[in-house]
Amino acid sequence: MKITIETIIAEHQKVKTGADFPQYIRAIKKLGVSHYTTYISDGNTEFFDEDNQSVQTGSKYDLLTISNNVNLDYFKVRLKLHQQGGTDYKTFCNDCAENGIKGWKMDLNSMNCTYFDRSGDSVLTEMIPG
Repeated sequence: MKITIETIIAEHQKVKTGADFPQYIRAIKKLGVSHYTTYISDGNTEFFDEDNQSVQTGSKYDLLTISNNVNLDYFKVRLKLHQQGGTDYKTFCNDCAENGIKGWKMDLNSMNCTYFDRSGDSVLTEMIPG
């Protein structure tokens, strides 16, 4: 696998708010990332290349409890705030957990992000600005 977790982390460190996110996506796509999944409970992210080989970040913070109930309307409010640079990453992860979002899958080929609940069911899909 050509992708290393160190090169991905180096790109991620340039992200200060959700507003910086599209640039990060473009950068890791150039590195060879085809898709990745982030899990809110501990912040682990698994990155995949076109051959479906992967690297993981491992846990990034203490475990968060994911709510059993999805509050999609309020999650959308918090998501928009984050995307506009109004919250940092950790706050956004807390918002996800409190609103029943277990994680998200980013598809860098179709340029979309799908948020999913505790059951793994999709609750919201958005296009990645590019």
